[in-house]
Amino acid sequence: MTGPDTARRQLLRLIAASPLLAGAGLVGRQAPSPADALDVFDFEALARKVVPVSHFGYLMTGTDDERTLRANREAFGRYQLRVRRLIDVSRVDLTTNILGTSWSSPIVLAPVGSQRAFHADGELGTARAARDHRQLMIYSSVASVAVEQVCEARGEPVWYQLYPTNDWNVGRAVATRAQKAGCPVIVLTVDNTGNNRLTEARAAREDARPCSACHTVQGPRYFTRRPMYSGLDLSAASRLTPHDWTWDYVKRLKDHIGVPLVLKGIVTREDAEKAVEHGADGLIVSNHGGRAEDSGRGAIECVAEVAAAAAGRVPVIVDSGFRRGTDIFKALALGADAVGIGRPYIWGLAAFGAPGVSRVLDVLTRELEMVMRQAGTPRLADIRPAALVDRGQW
Repeated sequence: MTGPDTARRQLLRLIAASPLLAGAGLVGRQAPSPADALDVFDFEALARKVVPVSHFGYLMTGTDDERTLRANREAFGRYQLRVRRLIDVSRVDLTTNILGTSWSSPIVLAPVGSQRAFHADGELGTARAARDHRQLMIYSSVASVAVEQVCEARGEPVWYQLYPTNDWNVGRAVATRAQKAGCPVIVLTVDNTGNNRLTEARAAREDARPCSACHTVQGPRYFTRRPMYSGLDLSAASRLTPHDWTWDYVKRLKDHIGVPLVLKGIVTREDAEKAVEHGADGLIVSNHGGRAEDSGRGAIECVAEVAAAAAGRVPVIVDSGFRRGTDIFKALALGADAVGIGRPYIWGLAAFGAPGVSRVLDVLTRELEMVMRQAGTPRLADIRPAALVDRGQW
């Protein structure tokens, strides 16, 4: 029987030497280019070679026994495609509308913090790729570049993911700054109440570099290294999110910001219903890429019940574990309006900067178009639950 410690050691070996591509693909090639990548896992192998071990551990970690991290990938196997024939798919249209704005595809660049830990361009490189692809980008509160700079690089304001801290005054000030920067949507993360990221901790022990090699701004608190909290009184801020907040917090924040509010981290029908009742304008189904909780439930398995509870009243986005066009298609068939990616575009960023992010988007877009043709669904509106067989119901 495989125990928790064995499972963790196996994952660490996976990070240290990805069996998917070791000795093949782009690894070992002379000066590979983004165009050489055939799928997003090619970028994972390159990122592993160029990113410091502690930073790569931070990116790839789950929490506790990492059941949720694994489930995010394994759960896609629960759903099979019911492909169709002799349907005109000569033109495939991926355009979608989310909260009143049209985007080139349902692929969303999910919020990832500290992107300069993976490439010097950091969030600016991601923003340029999002601009070139007309893609929705969600900026993280714990980014390494200020939101004003990212909006300038993007060419228009990005959505803002908010960690309000346990101090209401800090959260209010950060949300106000995001609005002044033009951010049209605030995304409140509600799933990060505490975790036990052992892979990250073990990877940090393997990195002999002093922290000052990367973290040029030092301070007693985590927030002092984050541009979005600069200049604020952080004396009472000790956590990314409060432990004592309730659904009333959602209404309080909504009343303050005056722009659409999306809740990130909703994974059940009950919470989806409560979110809409309390004024949420959108929902993101997410388990933080397996980093927030060790429920052992894949994000894709949560989509149908959340979408059913939303009942078309608000858009539903899902992230955590998406690596293929087929993954994205399955989420859309289950009721999602869009799909967020995180680690894949960071792999691309780490390997090549903005061109790497662009290539990741190219690859996933091509794969999604391909599966839409296979399924006989030339438009996103054609993708329905009937396109899938749910093996979990057998």
